[in-house]
Amino acid sequence: MENVTIRTVEVETQEIHYQLERKPVKNLNLRIRSDRSIYVSANSAVPTDEIDLFVISKASYISNAIERFNEMAKYKPQPKQYVSGETFYIQGRALRLQVSKSEKDMISSDGIYIFLSVKDPDNFDKKRRMVNRFLNKQCRLVFEEIIHSIYPVFEKYGVSYPNLRIRNMETRWGSCLAKKGIITLNKRLLEAPRNCIEYVVMHEFCHFIHPNHSKQFYMFLTMLMPDWKERKGLLERIYFNYNL
Repeated sequence: MENVTIRTVEVETQEIHYQLERKPVKNLNLRIRSDRSIYVSANSAVPTDEIDLFVISKASYISNAIERFNEMAKYKPQPKQYVSGETFYIQGRALRLQVSKSEKDMISSDGIYIFLSVKDPDNFDKKRRMVNRFLNKQCRLVFEEIIHSIYPVFEKYGVSYPNLRIRNMETRWGSCLAKKGIITLNKRLLEAPRNCIEYVVMHEFCHFIHPNHSKQFYMFLTMLMPDWKERKGLLERIYFNYNL
């Protein structure tokens, strides 16, 4: 890409390598990706020396962000084996998986256990597909229920009932396409406590009224959910690498 270069600055005895992209933006923008790479976007009119100084001024922030990603990597969940005893979280509750052999493939839950009955308990792919379908269904049920409970507040403002999309996202809990009437939620949000899910849904709903993160947006969010900071704080303590 012609407008992208790799630059290096020195901070004390350390070097910071960052990717610089020239694009029509008003401000200097810095982002630390989950792979620990550093990305900066800047208008072509901004001198490179000024951008270098900007990156240097953010050295402490960059170091802390990379440290958080490294810490997150230590506790990254290991791939599931879909065997008895493994734990899955739904709305903050830990559910233990119990696998048994049966003449018929079935999966159910009593809120404490997930019961997985399969003809061949050694068939990993079959178990994985069944559990994923079960979790996907739970996502749809829980997210739709919460959207339905929050929507009446926004109906008064002329907001149409949104379409829900559920995706696997690496660094975001949710997003909103206000003009298309779409709220997208991270599948992994199902694991979080219900009040945290409610916060994310409320946050995205507020973007139908205020599309950015302006002062007016946060005033509006605070009016509708006064304790949103506490909910957000809990979410960040559990999964500190996700954003809105």
